[in-house]
Amino acid sequence: MTAPAEGHHRHKKQTGGAGQFAEVFLRIEPLARGAGVEFADELRDGAIPGQLIPAVEKGVREVLACGAIAGYPVVDVRVVVHDGKHHSVDSKDIAFATAGRNALMAAIREARPVVLEPIVQIEIAVPEHSVGDVTSDLSSRRGLVTGTSVMGGGTVAIGGQVPEAELANYQSRLNAMTGGQGRYTIALSHYEAVPPTVQQTLMGQCRVREDA
Repeated sequence: MTAPAEGHHRHKKQTGGAGQFAEVFLRIEPLARGAGVEFADELRDGAIPGQLIPAVEKGVREVLACGAIAGYPVVDVRVVVHDGKHHSVDSKDIAFATAGRNALMAAIREARPVVLEPIVQIEIAVPEHSVGDVTSDLSSRRGLVTGTSVMGGGTVAIGGQVPEAELANYQSRLNAMTGGQGRYTIALSHYEAVPPTVQQTLMGQCRVREDA
């Protein structure tokens, strides 16, 4: 999430016998990267009975675990339930879990969500004559070359950062550029938001899976 937002959902279901009723108002606030997830109850005057709050939290955490825009978990966010309504007969756990889930989905859509991807630190050892090809290829993979150093014996080490997703089958590509003499190591560096075009693609793929 990159912005605070409000979410609301009123769940009402009547099937002849006992019905279901729940209404949840909540807000979400982005937290610092790596802060995790927080759930808070700021309800007053018994708007939602205390015994039903765990059901709201259950619905909220289901969305956080499964994702809301591209199927990935939601992280670094605070969810605050601040108002709601209940019915003395029809308010049940399942109704408040549903209302909590849908209220959070509504809030996330307004919170300018972004998909984060892992960025890795990469070090590539290649023959000197392959440096140009390898650095150009790394740049084409949304990578950043941070430096080179001579290792001796005609070998050069190339350092950089690159999205982990761009390294699928990378050893095969490296073999082709270096005549089988290249090797590389990676270590997680940090997470960054994917480019908008990539996020749109991921969201489209998620919708296709949901509709299948």
